[in-house]
Amino acid sequence: MRILLLRHGETAGNLEKRYVGRTDEGLTEAAIQALRQTSEKRKQLLYGLLGPVAAVYASPMRRCLETAALVFPEKDFPGVPVRLVPGLSECDFGRFEYKNYRELSGDADYQRFIDSGGTDGFPGGEAVAQFKRRCADAFRQEVRTLTEKTDGTAVFVIHGGSIMAVGSHAELMASNEVYREIYTSQNKAGAEE
Repeated sequence: MRILLLRHGETAGNLEKRYVGRTDEGLTEAAIQALRQTSEKRKQLLYGLLGPVAAVYASPMRRCLETAALVFPEKDFPGVPVRLVPGLSECDFGRFEYKNYRELSGDADYQRFIDSGGTDGFPGGEAVAQFKRRCADAFRQEVRTLTEKTDGTAVFVIHGGSIMAVGSHAELMASNEVYREIYTSQNKAGAEE
């Protein structure tokens, strides 16, 4: 089995460098058009590299669902529904939600967060360790289900933060027999590029 972690397309908040966590915004029109206009040749290359797509999982946020629908449309992937995984939602940024660094400049809590190297967590939101654990646990649960019954590629259309959170627990997955083969094959695939 192969696993692809795919970040959602661009949103207005992404363009403005905002902390977009629980805000449920969709893709920009430019992102939608770019995904729609992806050449058939590129799509065939992607689908060829992936092999058969066995499952598509997504965060329940609009930006992920829209990306999944555009990249893996039902007409091209019949019988492969998009399955929602709430545990892979983006971090709850609390008071920092939908603000950017300019708007937070001079905020003592934001400065403390920056000074901690981003480890202190978000006031009124999630602690960074809690977020990473939530994402890793949700990912593990889905992968366990897949390895028991599925061949092909499992695609996870999620958030940049969620991808980093899952990646930060790669050593945990590598130490567990269920994940050893997946982790090893993913590392080899990445090294070949």
